[in-house]
Amino acid sequence: MAEKTKTKIRPDKVKMSEQDPKKRIKNFEEVALGYADEQAILEAERCLQCKNPPCVKGCPVEVDIPGFIARLKEKDFEGAIRRIKETNILPAVCGRVCPQEDQCEAACVLAKKFEPVAIGRLERFAADKELAGKVTVPVVVTKSTGKKVAVVGAGPAGLTIASDLAKQGHKVVIFEALHEPGGVLTYGIPEFRLPMKIVQSEIEGLKKMGVEIKTNTVVGKLITVKELLNDFDAVFLGIGAGLPLFMNIPGENLNGVYSANEFLTRVNLMKAYLFPEYDTPIKRAKKVAVVGGGNVAMDSARTALRLGAEKVYLVYRRSEEEMPARIEEVHHAQEEGIIFQTLTNPVEILGKDNFVTGIKCVKMELGEPDESGRRRPIPIPGSESVIDVDAVIMAIGTRANPLVPSTTSDLKLNKWGYIEADDVGKTSLEKVYAGGDIVTGSATVILAMGAGRTAARVINKNLENKNPENKSPENKN
Repeated sequence: MAEKTKTKIRPDKVKMSEQDPKKRIKNFEEVALGYADEQAILEAERCLQCKNPPCVKGCPVEVDIPGFIARLKEKDFEGAIRRIKETNILPAVCGRVCPQEDQCEAACVLAKKFEPVAIGRLERFAADKELAGKVTVPVVVTKSTGKKVAVVGAGPAGLTIASDLAKQGHKVVIFEALHEPGGVLTYGIPEFRLPMKIVQSEIEGLKKMGVEIKTNTVVGKLITVKELLNDFDAVFLGIGAGLPLFMNIPGENLNGVYSANEFLTRVNLMKAYLFPEYDTPIKRAKKVAVVGGGNVAMDSARTALRLGAEKVYLVYRRSEEEMPARIEEVHHAQEEGIIFQTLTNPVEILGKDNFVTGIKCVKMELGEPDESGRRRPIPIPGSESVIDVDAVIMAIGTRANPLVPSTTSDLKLNKWGYIEADDVGKTSLEKVYAGGDIVTGSATVILAMGAGRTAARVINKNLENKNPENKSPENKN
């Protein structure tokens, strides 16, 4: 009997095409161009189809990764996106912005010897097939339960819990403060990384499920959480953590100093990148310093470059090795000519006639690890220097916005002002749940989505117990 020949596994991921760096710094079009059919199938063939796949455990929303990849391998593109959307309402988004290298791909068995399967790129490929109209996935909902759930915030956590609860037949209404839904997906991530049309398309899928989205509705001003409880059987708070942090150094009140939140919101949500069609007020600086080393800092630096800056400095107090930004984003920033000023910390922003003229920095050296596990940066005496800039963008993190907590009595907060919630999202108030950045602090899109899914399971169980009935699936075309 002839022995089965083992298929030789290719060690490297199939590369994905990208815009040339010299061209892309002049536009806001997407940098990564996605896989062609043959590339996706070739990459899908690298999956080992593990019986107990650790990649699924590494995914906060528990996508059946081997399941959808097996369908891609067989060119069953519709089956692949169907399988993904069983647990992920935003696959085109996640395929682009999730840190797969720290989650599903980090757990991939293949990564022990070779590069992991390009799970994110394959998810994007499958999702883009649906967005392009090449495949269709019917919306499946269940018979109405008569129960209503209010979701505060139309970001990743809010959109996910809305989807999961709508599938169970509950009426879901999302209350969003801004004029467009999407949260950080809409205002925080630039077009060249996540095109707005993709976010809007995936949100339209949610509306087809019967989810109502009320924009320009500031909970805590127009209506309180306690008032929502008069009309809804449960309330979920997915309000994010959008209050910007500053360094409290001299000169932060000068004209030309932005928080990354304000800068990116003006560019993305208010479409400053489409000037003069959209005359959004924003300084088009020639020399920009971005302070920080995370994904938001990379987005801000690369955006400033595309708005016409001649030089953009990324000022970060640790070394490149300690940067929390995704490796891919660091690589793209360097390709585009962002000047990395690592082991450098601002101590003052300089100005003249109330406008920014420079940023004074001190050099740093790394000492012992701090509570984050990274080596603590220590200033080197006498190492001050000045970088000539006419704009500074602070991208050093955010904190909880106090509006909703301050107008909701008896809602317990931790010492940093974030909402206290248990592992399933329950807060100190009956029928009130919370998840995402407002509980954990700034984290990733997919972790917020995972929190939304977890809370949805608990809310659904509680509502079913109060109104048990047999529900049969119905296709809604």
